[in-house]
Amino acid sequence: MGDKKQNTDVEFIAALAELLRTNDLTEIEVMREFGKDDVLNVRVARQIPTAVVAAPIAAPVAVAAAPITAAAPVAEAEDPTQHAGAVNSPMVGTAYLSAEPGSDVFVKVGDTVKEGQTLLIIEAMKTMNQIPAPKSGKVARILVDDGAPVEFGDPLIILE
Repeated sequence: MGDKKQNTDVEFIAALAELLRTNDLTEIEVMREFGKDDVLNVRVARQIPTAVVAAPIAAPVAVAAAPITAAAPVAEAEDPTQHAGAVNSPMVGTAYLSAEPGSDVFVKVGDTVKEGQTLLIIEAMKTMNQIPAPKSGKVARILVDDGAPVEFGDPLIILE
């Protein structure tokens, strides 16, 4: 009887994964109650890779301005998740740059931070999670806005 229930559970989870794919969802959480002490809690999630658009490199042209305009999009297309100093989100939630509305932000661009210092907070399931600096350094960029939703792996801050 246990193998049959396990096979049914596996089929159910596979069906949820297919539902994620066909409806372009990132996460589904379901609780199935089979009886008083028989409950199945399932959370199926996937990370959708972000597309990086690289600017095409054009052949040299007689016009002097062409190489300058071709170089600008390449710098903008830099993927912050690949930066050595990127601090990525460890969870899905809402990012907050200060402890409460109207208070000072934890860090600003140009601030020097120490390892373990709180950079921002991510609220997930009504729990405030402090995101510490993984290393000491200078805040080069803040990539999220206060109150913005974030996904697992999203770059939040760049430290140098």
